[in-house]
Amino acid sequence: MYLVKLLYFSTDSVIKNVQLIIHPRNEVERGTNVSLLCQAEVSHRLGSHPNYQYKFYRYNKLLNTDQTSSMDQLYSIPDARVAHSGKYRCDLVIEKQKKESSFKDLTVKGLQTPVLTVDTLKLSEGDDVTAVCTVEGEKGSLTFFFSNGPEELYRESTDSHRVEQKLVLTKGVVNMLCYYSINLDSTIERSNDSNVIKVEIKPNIKVNPSTYVIEGDLITFSCSVNMTSQRNSELRINLIHGRTVLSSNMTQTDYRMSAKANDSGEYECSSNLGNVYKSSAMNITVKELFSMPVLIINPAEVFEGEHFTISCQINSFASEKIQRDDIKYSIFGDKTLVIKDNRYSGTAGKASNGKYMCIAEAKGIIKESGRVLFEPKVLVSKPEITVDGPVIVNKSFWIRCYSENGSLPIIYSLKRNSITLNKTEVSYLHKEARFLAKISTPSDISSYMCEAENNGQVSVKNSERLHATVIVPVGKPLLTVLPVPGNIEEGSDVTLICGIPKGSPPISFSFYGGSGTAIYNTTVQSNSSLYNLNAVKRNHSGNYYCEANNQADVSIKSDIVTVEVSLAMWKKGLIAMFCMLLVALLVLFIVMRYKAKRGRETYSPPASQAAHLSDL
Repeated sequence: MYLVKLLYFSTDSVIKNVQLIIHPRNEVERGTNVSLLCQAEVSHRLGSHPNYQYKFYRYNKLLNTDQTSSMDQLYSIPDARVAHSGKYRCDLVIEKQKKESSFKDLTVKGLQTPVLTVDTLKLSEGDDVTAVCTVEGEKGSLTFFFSNGPEELYRESTDSHRVEQKLVLTKGVVNMLCYYSINLDSTIERSNDSNVIKVEIKPNIKVNPSTYVIEGDLITFSCSVNMTSQRNSELRINLIHGRTVLSSNMTQTDYRMSAKANDSGEYECSSNLGNVYKSSAMNITVKELFSMPVLIINPAEVFEGEHFTISCQINSFASEKIQRDDIKYSIFGDKTLVIKDNRYSGTAGKASNGKYMCIAEAKGIIKESGRVLFEPKVLVSKPEITVDGPVIVNKSFWIRCYSENGSLPIIYSLKRNSITLNKTEVSYLHKEARFLAKISTPSDISSYMCEAENNGQVSVKNSERLHATVIVPVGKPLLTVLPVPGNIEEGSDVTLICGIPKGSPPISFSFYGGSGTAIYNTTVQSNSSLYNLNAVKRNHSGNYYCEANNQADVSIKSDIVTVEVSLAMWKKGLIAMFCMLLVALLVLFIVMRYKAKRGRETYSPPASQAAHLSDL
């Protein structure tokens, strides 16, 4: 019989394993978007909704802490740089439990080539110049080096991606460049040399109406260079945001756009003349007209046939521009419009399965929520109860319970006449529950049934009562001999009858005689069998017994019956007559001898005759 062990813990959850996975791989090129996925394997009690606290570390320095109800959590490293190389791990904390993943190495290859800019149009011996060495987006412990040809002019260590320094040029021939190195704990990496500056042209950037706007506002950028000192057809002016060139032209460029929330950040106006590069930058802040909508399905876990609600909501909006009622919502299921509202109620079923998302719209700004997969659980179906192998009275056998449909986990219970004997939980697809049982009479088989549930008492389903063929082992056989032993004569027919008091057919009977040699075997559907010995002889005398067996595979022998075959009656009569004749002859012989003796004694001769006879 299965023993179901119920484990009790001081908490509702048990952390089995925590592992850190680096996407897309452990070794990437600079600029790759890297994701650290902390995956946990957690067991918790039914109905428990634990709060997971994830912590990400580089070496042993805490990078980020998040709390969620999910069994995995992402930490993103966008636009990864060499400085992000190192050993990472993550921790999971649930209540007082904590488990750490192993360290994973992340290697980011490829330092940027730095960009050198100066603040003067012409450079000559003795000039003071403000030089800027920039590695946009580079991070870590950096050391910048400024050189004029082979001569080192200045060095500075910093955590910034740029260094600005006022330098005095002492040579007439100016080939100013910069480079940087990065300290990666045990190693130092050096970048390539920057561009070499001989002439520098600094652009000017302007923005209208302001550096602070609200999503949907029209904003205009203007980039220009003062070229009063010289003209050059090779000069290019670029307006850049992040990695995107928004506009490019000669000496001046203008750019207009309707601001969006993700347009916040630094806008750079750069000038290029040959190998000479110079830039001016300005930070723009775009306030959201309204926050990104969030789709919520309640309850989080629902079974088919139960009611659920989908809502779409935003957390904030720019009250100086719009009111809450100005925001219009639409809810979609698998890209099909469900309702033009921020709330929808329905009944869970196969038709409601799918991915849901919602859209919020105001003042021409449209934002989509993330997609949420909705798959209601399926109530467990009526279980089937069967047996595994033959059922033999007073022997243990396996009972199987299985429901064709139903979301996992499913709890199965074995019952006997409404009394619960055992329970087990199944958490794998297409796996059945198995219980060990025993019966003492064939009628006991129908007292068993099983119960299945996966949503408490709401989902309880009972099977039919168990029906199966029950095998009753054979009872001790009785061997009957006809005619009764002691009345068996040579030449008569003898019948051996082997019968059992109980046992499920078919029954196999075996008859043994003499020295235990098998004389007859048969299988019948009844509880008895016979075997005839025709015209028996004296050598048929001996010990006889029989043996019975059936599908219970237990052979049982009868008691031994001794059979004695006596002489036939005519042989007995012949022997009697012969004996009587011998007796008569013997008596006659005795009588004749007796008479002969008496005759000699009665007629003896006279003495004179006797003397005469003696003389003779």
